[in-house]
Amino acid sequence: MRILVTGGGGFLGTYIIKELLKNPQYIVTNFSRHNYNHLEDLGVPTIKGDLTKAADLERALAAGFDAVFHVAALAGVWGRYQDYLDINYTGTKNLLEAAQAHGVRRFVYTSTPSVVFGKDDLLGVNEDIPYPQEHLTPYAETKTMAEKLVLQKNNSQTFLTCAIRPHLIWGPGDPHLFPRVIQKGKEGKLRIVGDGENLVDIIYVENAALAHVQAFEHLKPASNVCGQAYFVGQERPVKLWDFINQILGYMQIEPVIKGIDLAAAYRLGWILEKVFKVAGIQKPEPPMTRFVALNLGKSHYFSHDKARRDFGYYPRVSIEEGLKRTFQVRDQIKLTP
Repeated sequence: MRILVTGGGGFLGTYIIKELLKNPQYIVTNFSRHNYNHLEDLGVPTIKGDLTKAADLERALAAGFDAVFHVAALAGVWGRYQDYLDINYTGTKNLLEAAQAHGVRRFVYTSTPSVVFGKDDLLGVNEDIPYPQEHLTPYAETKTMAEKLVLQKNNSQTFLTCAIRPHLIWGPGDPHLFPRVIQKGKEGKLRIVGDGENLVDIIYVENAALAHVQAFEHLKPASNVCGQAYFVGQERPVKLWDFINQILGYMQIEPVIKGIDLAAAYRLGWILEKVFKVAGIQKPEPPMTRFVALNLGKSHYFSHDKARRDFGYYPRVSIEEGLKRTFQVRDQIKLTP
């Protein structure tokens, strides 16, 4: 079986490819804008191209694939709306159309729980929760648009689709979450938002990859997986600020003890968003936004019962084991301002 993975050179994409390669029947190809030496070392070729260019995707899919894992996306809490729209929505639309035109049968989409995150706590909710009326970031809005399109394209016979919603992915090679937390911790820029008791879902990267492959292998005509979205996470939610201080402890950085009221953080985010928009500042992002304030101060964890029932998902690597594996190579954690 020939499988195309978009964004296979990235953090999650690489682990999905490694999980797929455990099955010798899978022949995997990456699609991205760049070549990656670590994929070449795995024997995985790259078709270079741009998701926003339909012709690139037509050329790539013409090579003939049975399945697509669409992992590539533009993530972040700030930036031009058009950039997010072009990559996350239009890129997904282009890929879906090319995949259908060239006989791809199965399509697995990497989504995010941000598609259902509004302004309220999410306490163990399942996939029946509706999308909010308003998203506070272009990322969440455009990922929602793309997820809806992916699920609508499923027809349960000739083109089978599903969406996986991993939350706060981390592990060895993490270029985003842990380096960002560690850098801000070193600089003394972290503040507990709210009462510090909020619970959140997290997921070790190998578990996120496993969920994608398990869903794919159950994505067959008339199966429960067809046209469905799934929350996936660890064996339990964690107290966000306890987890952040645990990460800092591994790096021998002082724990976060100072705090800010959630309402005050939200107001500060609103003000900074206005200032940055008026000034036309795209980089760096504001030090606080409404979305960040709510993510740091609200609870957002989910039921994983549907994924367990429909494709047998359960985290293979525990939180404790994942942290052990991650910080065994802590010298390789690249800090970014």
